Amino acid sequence: MSEYVNVAVDAMGGDNAPGEIIKGTVDALNAYRQLRVMLVGREEIVKEELAKYTYPEKRVRIVNATEIIEMAEPPVNAIRKKKDSSIVKGLQLVKEGKCDAFVSAGSTGAILAGGQLIVGRIRGIERSPLAPLIPTSKGPALLIDCGANMDARPSQLVQFAQMGSIYMKNITGNPNPRVAIVNVGAEEEKGNALVKETFPLLKACDNINFIGSIEARDITDGYADVIVCDAFVGNVILKMFEGVASTLLHGIKDAIMSSTLQSRN
Repeated sequence: MSEYVNVAVDAMGGDNAPGEIIKGTVDALNAYRQLRVMLVGREEIVKEELAKYTYPEKRVRIVNATEIIEMAEPPVNAIRKKKDSSIVKGLQLVKEGKCDAFVSAGSTGAILAGGQLIVGRIRGIERSPLAPLIPTSKGPALLIDCGANMDARPSQLVQFAQMGSIYMKNITGNPNPRVAIVNVGAEEEKGNALVKETFPLLKACDNINFIGSIEARDITDGYADVIVCDAFVGNVILKMFEGVASTLLHGIKDAIMSSTLQSRN
């Protein structure tokens, strides 16, 4: 087993690429000695950005990729047509075993499609979910799924719960993550057909700590560590978090500006 963790980073993905991507990569390299990075993107541009920083050069390699998959492009078509894109080349590095992981702030749809078409799913896994960590009063919780599978089946939600539980144990160090399914009430008999069919399956799982249903209003209180739902519900929850956060930030900014003006007067 290698003493290093090898990560492919999409240098061209995201609104502020490559500047912010390179900056974050350098911070990570300086913080973790066991990390090695393959920066995938337009070589000359990546080199120009790297030249601004001091970093362990022996642990960085640049992989040239001439194409960029834009946010608005149809994901599957982009993956198939842009073979020299930073996303495709980064995922190829994982498939070939040259990297252990791929990190990108680029097109979510292209990354998801490329992950399935190029790297492939783990044997037995029916669908790949999207699962962000969201803030709660008791620490981060995993929202799974939030956008990949709009019409999920009960068996897939069970797998999401199992994968989410494994993630929280191994990535965040939570030894016994609480798993809950999003519902319109705490009672077992409530919910739509999908939730009603999934609930007893989760209850019967002996490899997760299933605590029952969770209402949306209780998510921020940290009642559960793994929050299971189909992608339609999960995306609504995620966008609500984003909207509330934006409103709060604008409110704080306006209050500060108002206070500053009053003090000057």
